[in-house]
Amino acid sequence: MSPTRVPRRSTLRGAAALAAAAAAALVLAACTSSSSSGGGGNSNYVSGTGEVNVVKAADRHKAPDLSGKTVTGGKDSLAAYKGKVVVINIWGSWCAPCRAEAPGLAKVAKEEAPKGVQFLGINTRDLDASNAARFDKTYDITYPSLFDPYGKLILRFPRGSLNPQSLPATLIIDRQGRVAARALKALNEDDLHKIIDPVAAEK
Repeated sequence: MSPTRVPRRSTLRGAAALAAAAAAALVLAACTSSSSSGGGGNSNYVSGTGEVNVVKAADRHKAPDLSGKTVTGGKDSLAAYKGKVVVINIWGSWCAPCRAEAPGLAKVAKEEAPKGVQFLGINTRDLDASNAARFDKTYDITYPSLFDPYGKLILRFPRGSLNPQSLPATLIIDRQGRVAARALKALNEDDLHKIIDPVAAEK
């Protein structure tokens, strides 16, 4: 008897579901176990260590395309802020460290706006966008957040790059669209200014 052939569409759907589940498990594990470290060598893999990585301009790599629906039902993209410094914060309403840093993010976003700095959130693992919208209202977050319940946007960052590997995570994108810094911890206002201001001051 010949083996049963699995339809290709079903196989692709299953692979996509597995990839999304793996990404979701990664950010959940990182948020709930922020002191654990990841791999080593030259992979740049860090998971929830509280580490901040800053990259010299000559060594920076372009950020991937990040676009899609926002938590409020609109559409937005990283490309929409070309020429600005963009602060990307990856968060979930269910994540305690994300809640702890939210007031500081809201305040610094307003303080940095005159310098040509735009904040952009990526909300993940909130399967209901209304939870994320309530979070923004509670903490007076006025900048947009892309709705990424299954971590598909996070997977667009190449493995081995300064990809977001914990929750919360914050990336600084320079005016040329390159990743200039990454923080794998909750940030306070002083932390944010220290990593944003040098990039905002670049010509």
